[in-house]
Amino acid sequence: MKTALNLQDADAFYECLLDAHQDLSREQSELLNARLVLILANQIGDNAVLKTCVAAALPPPAD
Repeated sequence: MKTALNLQDADAFYECLLDAHQDLSREQSELLNARLVLILANQIGDNAVLKTCVAAALPPPAD
């Protein structure tokens, strides 16, 4: 899993993502996120890397 910033233009991607969610209902926004995750996972294509990414995205355990 890459931990250093790897996006060429992170701000532009974030803006694109926000624009995609504009005017969507909460349900539509959640479906967009789910589809995007699956599309990006397909681009990565490595189950070990994907599992590491999922683990890294989990919230930390409560104290």
